[in-house]
Amino acid sequence: MSRKLKDYIIIGLKGLGMGAADVVPGVSGGTIAFISGIYEELLSSISNINLSLLKTLKNKGFKAAWKQANGNFLLALFIGIFTSIVSLAKAIKWLLENQPVLLWSFFFGLVLASIIYIAKQITNWNYKNIVLGVLGVAFGYIITIIPSVNGQETSFIFLVVAGAIASCAMILPGISGSYILLLIGVYPTVMAAITSKDLKVLSAVAIGVMIGLIAFSKFLKFLFSNYKNQMLVVLTGIMLGSLNKVWPWKTTLTTYTDRHGALKPLLEKSVSPFSFDGNPQLMYAIIFAILGFGLILLLEKLAVNKNE
Repeated sequence: MSRKLKDYIIIGLKGLGMGAADVVPGVSGGTIAFISGIYEELLSSISNINLSLLKTLKNKGFKAAWKQANGNFLLALFIGIFTSIVSLAKAIKWLLENQPVLLWSFFFGLVLASIIYIAKQITNWNYKNIVLGVLGVAFGYIITIIPSVNGQETSFIFLVVAGAIASCAMILPGISGSYILLLIGVYPTVMAAITSKDLKVLSAVAIGVMIGLIAFSKFLKFLFSNYKNQMLVVLTGIMLGSLNKVWPWKTTLTTYTDRHGALKPLLEKSVSPFSFDGNPQLMYAIIFAILGFGLILLLEKLAVNKNE
């Protein structure tokens, strides 16, 4: 595939969007990749990183291996993802602490539009697919009501394993890698490491992410090649069920104290904005939800125009 500098800049911008999504629990960078039209190329490129790539490197040199791995694409994309995560980590952390309703409203609109987009790709609805969709909804909802683990285990090996598990979600539309980290109990640790540049923590998670991406991408590529319609049904269901996670208005049921002595919510419940204990900011919330919804429509329009 012949690409110009402009194309790689656009890919980098899509990476920025993926990175921004992956920073926030409940939103998937894989969803952004799917909507922006690079999802299957991403899976294919990552799955090309295998033993045959090492053989190509040995026998034909770096240039041939780089081409086989679709290196320019991956480099542009991951530069965008890395830049976004590093630059937005502090802002997202501040918004989560100071303007959670508006932030979650924005992402609620984003995820809602994403569901509609992915559902439109489904070409065949039958009773088997309906069952798969219902199971997807149930699974998506269940993972949003599991309380976060508040353990303090942050050994190097534990962080590698956490990164590997989270990376599977990062490239799967509908499931957030950050939310998996939140469930495991290391999300605050990773966010703090990004803002403080803790290389030990970041390197452990990065190693895990690379292992998970390489291993899981092959499986996803197989599923999309052979069971694409069923996968889209399940992903639509998971995203629909996971809307509970990004609902802007929550009430805290139980809390825990983190390692810095701060009180954090352990288990939350979605409530009506009219039952919300605080300022529901309803009008602004609706505006931000519309902005999130509109952003996905814009990405979809850009993707359609590119394919025409």
